[in-house]
Amino acid sequence: MKYRPRLKILSDKLLIDIIDEAFYILERVGVKIENKEALNLLKETGAKIKNQRVYISENLARKCLKTTPSSIKIYDRNSKLKLNLKGNNFHFVPGSAALFVLDSDTREIRRPTTEDYIKYAKLTNYLTYIDAQSTAIIPRDVPYNIADRYRLYLSLLYGTKPIITGTFTKDSFSPMVDMLMAVRGSKENLKSKPLAIFDVCPSPPLKWSDLTCQCLIDCAKAGIPAELVSMPLAGAAAPVTLSGSLVQHTAESLSGIVIGQLANPGTPIIYGGSPAIFDMKSGTTPMGAIETMMMDMAYVQIGKKLKLPTHTYMGLSDSKTLDSQSGIESGIGIILSALAGVNVISGPGMLGFENCQSLEKLVIDNEICGMAKRLIEGIVKRESPMAKDIISGIEFLKSPSTIKWFKKEQFLPSNIIDRKEIEEWGRGGNKSSTERAKEEVKKILSIYKPVPLNKDIQKELQKIIKKSDVRKQKKA
Repeated sequence: MKYRPRLKILSDKLLIDIIDEAFYILERVGVKIENKEALNLLKETGAKIKNQRVYISENLARKCLKTTPSSIKIYDRNSKLKLNLKGNNFHFVPGSAALFVLDSDTREIRRPTTEDYIKYAKLTNYLTYIDAQSTAIIPRDVPYNIADRYRLYLSLLYGTKPIITGTFTKDSFSPMVDMLMAVRGSKENLKSKPLAIFDVCPSPPLKWSDLTCQCLIDCAKAGIPAELVSMPLAGAAAPVTLSGSLVQHTAESLSGIVIGQLANPGTPIIYGGSPAIFDMKSGTTPMGAIETMMMDMAYVQIGKKLKLPTHTYMGLSDSKTLDSQSGIESGIGIILSALAGVNVISGPGMLGFENCQSLEKLVIDNEICGMAKRLIEGIVKRESPMAKDIISGIEFLKSPSTIKWFKKEQFLPSNIIDRKEIEEWGRGGNKSSTERAKEEVKKILSIYKPVPLNKDIQKELQKIIKKSDVRKQKKA
């Protein structure tokens, strides 16, 4: 059996202590829930409720855990399996919902447009080691209150990979599901072969807003996988200790599991998150901080202990441009998340605290993702004897073993990664990785032709989008 490199950060005892304390928090401190339907569901179980604060028993939480699936399969636009969320399988996805883009030409951080989104969608679907797409940026040339469904529309139109998305308003879920059903053909087909995952985010500390709670319930009723994204901010909206923040993350996630399972037992839920430390020097939320990554790996370990599919935000950087910091933080995050066996890894392409997308960074991160996949393949015994070329005295470069195995043994990167001699690099123009990435983005966008959707489906998607009267809505 092939040995898979693994990384754990919590001792068995600390892991259990965190889970036990989370159950205690749920039962004694409770969770504030602002959604009436969720309150009614919990009331029917006999849960104690006082001024929207719900006290969830450990017994109820454990009962709901038993009905939550331990694996989820997500399919692409063509109904082919692309994401198998179980065990230590890992898949890379660009970070989502960025408010800005790093302009490829001016290197300025600016508001994105529809054109930016289309470029992103094409690029994402071209890149080999990016396994799914996300509704990664928010175009600012459309009304904000249709921006969530508009992003999904563009992703369906220009890409085939599965989609991680989310809603901005309560009335967005229905048209977004209608679009997904239009592609799949029916509600039953969409349920049996999910095309999208919806992010749902509790508010720290220990609160579910009306909007996010409703999205969780709507996902459950439709049988669409929901990704819980708990966001404790250590030192500001959560305990400053990493273990204390993990208790809060666990409690918030467990409460989401309870709500989802009460709405529809057996509904698929992904144990995810986006925690961070609060930087006491700058007053920011660094996603590239090593302590943030430690919390990520720890809660993923907890999610695996609870036998749930997992998600995290890693592989992104707090830098505002493509520099050494960007490479350091992204590289560490991608490698650690792969070693931790996170099922869904969101982050490639992102800069500036989850706020900015860069096409060049996405191309560079694609190479790091490829390296991570090679790492997890590990070292295996290909032949017996293993060093038979030494024993046989064969010249290595001409050896049949070299010809047979070098493509499996070595990850062969694109020209984004420079391995040339200094003189050859100079003859090529002394280009940096950022310059090479910029050229690669232009090359890909010039040659990539999206697989077109069926014309009837395109018309149906357009019909759904046009139901919103954008003339009466304010521009973002």
